[in-house]
Amino acid sequence: MKHVFLSLIFATAAAPALAESYVPVKDQETFLSLVTGKELRNFFYGVRLNVLPDGQIDGSAIGWGIEGQWTWQDGYFCRELSWGGDPIPYNCQLVEARGDDRLRFTVDQGAGDSASFRLQ
Repeated sequence: MKHVFLSLIFATAAAPALAESYVPVKDQETFLSLVTGKELRNFFYGVRLNVLPDGQIDGSAIGWGIEGQWTWQDGYFCRELSWGGDPIPYNCQLVEARGDDRLRFTVDQGAGDSASFRLQ
């Protein structure tokens, strides 16, 4: 069950989003201005994440801790995570913003599945 859930929270969207309402985040400064001091939440999967300016990620999903590291490379958010001790492999993701309270991450540099988060 846990392994199936891993792929869901970090690879698929809870609900389809309108592509035209999201704008690509192209640089680390803009990304940090959106996430610093805020928690990323996906209510459908119970995910709560903090993406910290020092390159760390921490949070939880359905009772298990999430930790990891991130960098910004060539216009993409690249991360490696562990969820409840299980590794989630390194992946670089396209980040898109809708206003200042929603982010969408699309795996494989924008070619794969997406996950949307509310910033609070």
